[in-house]
Amino acid sequence: MKDAGLFTPEDIEAGERLVQTPWQFVKGVVALDGLPDDGWLEVAFAGRSNVGKSSLINATVRKQGLARTSNTPGRTQELNFFIPQEAPLYLVDMPGYGYAKAPKEKVATWTALIRAYLSGRPTLRRVFLLVDSRHGIKPPDREIMEMLDATAVPYQVILTKGDKIKPHELDAVKAATEKELSSHPAAFPFVLATSSEKGWGLEELRATMAAILRD
Repeated sequence: MKDAGLFTPEDIEAGERLVQTPWQFVKGVVALDGLPDDGWLEVAFAGRSNVGKSSLINATVRKQGLARTSNTPGRTQELNFFIPQEAPLYLVDMPGYGYAKAPKEKVATWTALIRAYLSGRPTLRRVFLLVDSRHGIKPPDREIMEMLDATAVPYQVILTKGDKIKPHELDAVKAATEKELSSHPAAFPFVLATSSEKGWGLEELRATMAAILRD
């Protein structure tokens, strides 16, 4: 499940070095005034509730349990910051947007936090927008995409749970997603298909993170 030609062996090696170092949880943020102010670069993982965000983070950095996983949508209710020991890069696990088993007031609070963070964080270098490959881009995803376009925040769609559908179906979802992204100015045209369980696409995701840190 690799996209040949998009990453060099050096890219893959840099990504491996990034995740070989220990990662740790730094803090959970419930309001903008709690955000780190040390100027380190950030990459954020965003997506609808139950899209498999925490599972993908854990698989990417090879540390099970780093990001809390749950079958209950809406488990992550704050901006969770993680760092590798050897690099000045924050990985941000964001609350899922859309459906969640939580009081409406709480959902509204963390939805507002998501929007405020995504629209006004100068150290945020890329948003990995996770989309369930079984369902494709949905209206809540498009709302976030339009906001990121308006604020010129670079984002890249990552298809999750790619092992849950047939290969030709995954190829079709990827092609349709890339076609839709072609009209979004802040979106990277390359869509990465992943599977946390099978390890598909994780080398490329690590390489992407390493390149962001390097550049």
